[in-house]
Amino acid sequence: MKKKYIVTLTAEERQQLREMVSRGKAAARKLMHARILLKADAAEGGPAWRDEAIAEGLEVGSATVERVRQQFVEEGLAAALERRRPRREYPRKLDGEGEAHLLALTCSQAPAGHARWSLRLLADRMVVLEYVEAVSKNTIARTLKKTNSSRG
Repeated sequence: MKKKYIVTLTAEERQQLREMVSRGKAAARKLMHARILLKADAAEGGPAWRDEAIAEGLEVGSATVERVRQQFVEEGLAAALERRRPRREYPRKLDGEGEAHLLALTCSQAPAGHARWSLRLLADRMVVLEYVEAVSKNTIARTLKKTNSSRG
């Protein structure tokens, strides 16, 4: 089977990777990716190991070797070495205004039949009052912890 992503390092890239590996002062993941690229190098004078040989020799999965190859070819050396940023972004459930409503609610009188506000009661009341569409008790706890307020 012919490889889709062929790693061909320039002399400068090869030297940079060799120095990084010999120093050993980078993150373990970064060093492993550097070793993978050095072994996969199909340029003049490169070892051009097969993916299976690299995976076995460096004790990593073959999918890791393929992924590092692909990142190098498509995005360059820096992308193959560095950890990629998360692709998903999670919107905040409670913005500044929502936090203010939560604090005001927390400081108010607890509902009838309860000595104080529980996290679940606060989450339910935030939804009933239509400050948010949905919110978990964990989000309420994180927000209150951040603001140094107590429910008591």
